[in-house]
Amino acid sequence: MQSSFEIDKSDVVKVKNAILAGDETLKEVLEEYHASEIAILFERLDKSEQQHIINLLPAEIASEIISEMDEESHPEDLLFQLHPDKRTEIVEELDYDDATDIISQLEDHEQKEILEDLQDDHASEIRNLLTYDEKTAGGLMNTELICVNINLTKKHAIDEIIRQSEEMEEFYTIYVVDDNDVFKGIVSLKEIIKAKHDAKITELVITNAVYVSPDTDQEEVAQLISQYNLTSIPVIDENQKLLGRVTFDDVIDVLEAESTEDILKISGVSEDEELSGNWVEAVKSRLPWLIINLGTAFLASSVIRYFDPTIKLIPSLAAYMTIIAGMGGNAATQALAVTVRRISLYDLTDNQAYRTVLKEFTVGLINGAANGLIVFIFAYFFDGNPMLGVVIFLAMTGNLVIAGITGASIPLVLKRVGIDPAIASSIIITTFTDVFGFMLILGLASKLLL
Repeated sequence: MQSSFEIDKSDVVKVKNAILAGDETLKEVLEEYHASEIAILFERLDKSEQQHIINLLPAEIASEIISEMDEESHPEDLLFQLHPDKRTEIVEELDYDDATDIISQLEDHEQKEILEDLQDDHASEIRNLLTYDEKTAGGLMNTELICVNINLTKKHAIDEIIRQSEEMEEFYTIYVVDDNDVFKGIVSLKEIIKAKHDAKITELVITNAVYVSPDTDQEEVAQLISQYNLTSIPVIDENQKLLGRVTFDDVIDVLEAESTEDILKISGVSEDEELSGNWVEAVKSRLPWLIINLGTAFLASSVIRYFDPTIKLIPSLAAYMTIIAGMGGNAATQALAVTVRRISLYDLTDNQAYRTVLKEFTVGLINGAANGLIVFIFAYFFDGNPMLGVVIFLAMTGNLVIAGITGASIPLVLKRVGIDPAIASSIIITTFTDVFGFMLILGLASKLLL
């Protein structure tokens, strides 16, 4: 198995030829790949070929493939189109959280059809998980876990762990409850094994364990697991009853999804646009933002119109205007990216927010002066006008200071008023740097050069 699998044309051709050669050949070829690798290969296979492979493989392996498929490959459609018996086998092999994630993407009547074919306990667990928002701890959690009573001895606890683990592929933490099923803490399997023969769980339990409620946002769940280096985190309801657990592998998917979402938003692309979508979806997603940006561009152009007499008298300003505005936009985007990332990782206090803006002000001032000096030297030697160089130096420095302040403060303000800072920040800061950049260079030129 390759250490880092990437889709290769030869792999796709090999699988397609194996499908044509017959099931025995196909089985032999598929044995060369891990389930996650087959899921990647599915991106290059059509639906009929995907179904053929899924129907050929045991439900255990087929379920792994479907759970590993990218969301944009729509594993839910592949699952629903299978024969009901095969579909049921696969769903019952899936972890409850994975099954819920996939089934939740189907229409209500399709969900109902699948759930009616499942065993009662499976259907009940999935129906319960479907009630939670998919971007919360409740939507991420798996209700399969190992749970022991706090009053058990080491021997009885181990017996209970063995009994419960028969239905689980893997577990990382033992959860502890009292006689009323109230969550009391966690204990590691290692500590139980190391304990004396007559030890009780109450002596081993860690009572100050970190936990989340079912409506905790998935980003916060990811931050907690990362901050405390957890393999899983318990989900507790308002009555302190243990509902389930969110594991680190689910958090990895969350972090990837959130990072992609932030990158798209900063670029002015809607999160609804699928990375593998067609041109129609791309246009629908991007055109509204471009129209808004066009409106802000008119605002910047009105500044140029106002100073039209100045530009006519000093034509060289037109060349330097684009440099000032472009550098401001780049500097603001840098400050914006860093600030949005800080916001996504930490809940910034007022003091931390202030220091963030102050830092970007300082960076903007230094970078602006350094770049302004370079352009000053260029203007001095190329245009032979030292005062023009002074104007450009001041405009460059001022605009990069504005870029730093706006790039840091605007996302912080948007976050404070409850607006996602990644959505509108880029358009707002571009407007600021364009408008103020033009005003600085043209306004200073009007005062100092005319």
